[in-house]
Amino acid sequence: MSKFWVITKDVYRKNVRSISFIIMLLVPFIAAAGLYIINQVTDNATEEGDTIGVVVQGDSDLLNTVEVQTVLDSMTVLNSKEQGEEQLKEEEIDGLLLLSVEKDQINGEFYSSNTMPQVTMALNQQLNQLQSSLRAKALGLSEEEVASLNASVPFSVQKITFNENGEMNTEEDFTSIRLVVGMATTILLFIFIVTYASIIAQEIASEKGTRIMEVILSSVSARSHFYGKLAGILLVALTQIVVYAVSIGLGFYWLKNNSTVQVFLAEFSIRDILGEFLAYTLLYLILGILIYAVLAALCGSLVSKVEDVSKAILPVTYLSLAGYMIGLSLGMANPDHLVIRVTSFIPFFSSYTMPIRLANNFVSTGEVLLSLMILVLSIVGLIIFSERMYKANVLVYNDNGIFAALKQSVSLMTKNKSGGVQDHE
Repeated sequence: MSKFWVITKDVYRKNVRSISFIIMLLVPFIAAAGLYIINQVTDNATEEGDTIGVVVQGDSDLLNTVEVQTVLDSMTVLNSKEQGEEQLKEEEIDGLLLLSVEKDQINGEFYSSNTMPQVTMALNQQLNQLQSSLRAKALGLSEEEVASLNASVPFSVQKITFNENGEMNTEEDFTSIRLVVGMATTILLFIFIVTYASIIAQEIASEKGTRIMEVILSSVSARSHFYGKLAGILLVALTQIVVYAVSIGLGFYWLKNNSTVQVFLAEFSIRDILGEFLAYTLLYLILGILIYAVLAALCGSLVSKVEDVSKAILPVTYLSLAGYMIGLSLGMANPDHLVIRVTSFIPFFSSYTMPIRLANNFVSTGEVLLSLMILVLSIVGLIIFSERMYKANVLVYNDNGIFAALKQSVSLMTKNKSGGVQDHE
């Protein structure tokens, strides 16, 4: 075990200190910061940089109302359309609004040489509110009556279950937000697999490619070497997950007093929304990363040169891509599709599809536990097979491709097992 931990720590330290890992770790934070800065710059440009000229005509009584003047306060009032066109030409204003009010009917035309989606959206919203206000005043409606007319309809979705006595029980339906979490898990799993499959395969194949494996195996067993390499990379992946989890927790703590977050938490609790679903989803995420990591290690052990790793991990990439497409496309279209139901019990696909079924309440606890048991047993079996395969082919160099190397390794593993060959010490 001491040799195993020496290898594990060496692999872990080497990778977490690498520039590539640091960049990979910081990319989401850099992207989030970039989006925030762009959003702030856009908002400031919209609020401070855009000058809108307005030409108004029509009923003078309506034009002098508080509602109309409130809209006009944020604009530059011009005397005529010709004046507005001249200022547009001279770039003294960024946009020109022609506003007419006749018999409580508002008409607006907006002119600009540039596309200004945020400005036009804001103007459209303001004019709609102004129209409603003027119509209400013309009809003699009070503010309370207008508010009652615009009141939204209380609407909630209830999930029903029936107990042993056939009585119906209801609870709030949080399928939508759970589905978002399930989809996010599917995407995150695919990103981690694509990112770490090549790293694990290269780490396993590195010493073998430099032909110094004979020296290494003189002091450590092939089993300890294999498990140490695999554990070291998995700890690197776990470090990345922990960093992101802590960041999300700190972000929530920082934003918990935000008005929008407060309104959300006043109606729902995180436990009610996610509950056991989050625990199962995270478990599938971790097990999904683990089974693909072992498969990547197996593929890496079959190559004779590090340069061949990209070809060797193609099975990992294709399997992961298939699971990703099934979970994302079919999961969005029909979460209870037969393919989704079947693949939720197939080890290499269940981590992608079962969270989608869980989010939509299309699976029982018994089915989830059965799927997890199959997945865990598959991981254990794959680990044992990969470790024995590594012991058999660790000193074998085959340049005829991965399938030839696999065939040769299986043959050697069978002979070693029948002949009682001991592990390298």
